[in-house]
Amino acid sequence: MIDNNVPTERSGETPCPKGKIERFIEPCLLLLLAEKSAHGYELMDNLEQFGFDPRCQDPGQIYRYLRRMETEGLVESAWESGDSGPARRSYQITGDGLSLLASWMKTLEKRITIINKLITRYQQTIQKGDV
Repeated sequence: MIDNNVPTERSGETPCPKGKIERFIEPCLLLLLAEKSAHGYELMDNLEQFGFDPRCQDPGQIYRYLRRMETEGLVESAWESGDSGPARRSYQITGDGLSLLASWMKTLEKRITIINKLITRYQQTIQKGDV
């Protein structure tokens, strides 16, 4: 069975990743907010730093994450009026958000170890031509 979310050499293009990768938006948003308060579109633009393709980002999805995280007490928001244009909602991380971010990092560090073992074993077995 072919996973249409995984690029192939024959396809010549990389589709927007779907599914589980979207789950990594949460720790990325939390980290960005731990660095500084920001508006939704600013956060969306900054996700590119983590490898998220801005062409694949749905602003509605980012705001749904922010609303859910606010409901869960991970972030807080307040309306800011700017010198020009309409008021914008600014988000900042809470103590609970910082705690969840730390948990995310511990989990990701464990996953990195597993992934590195998988890659090493693949390189030792497949790339050497043992198969």
